[in-house]
Amino acid sequence: MKIVHVDGKETVKIMLYALSTCGWCRKTKALLDELGLAYDYVFIDQLILSDADIARAEIMQWNPNCSFPTIVIDGKECVIGFQEEKIRSLAER
Repeated sequence: MKIVHVDGKETVKIMLYALSTCGWCRKTKALLDELGLAYDYVFIDQLILSDADIARAEIMQWNPNCSFPTIVIDGKECVIGFQEEKIRSLAER
């Protein structure tokens, strides 16, 4: 599975599951970039089928609806959708 790393301030470990065609996913990536946070992301719609199945299974552990964007933080909590305040709070940790 092709996971892309973006360098920045590592306050927490952020994994972003997104779709390349999703406007809310683009806004989430832009906000993480604006905040200067380090994060990893994967565009589910650009994966080969077997990798996409693995990624969906990972997402469903956190977000049973498998909606996007899904952000997993430190492997302990999840933000579903573009929730600006919750995302901004990651920079304050």
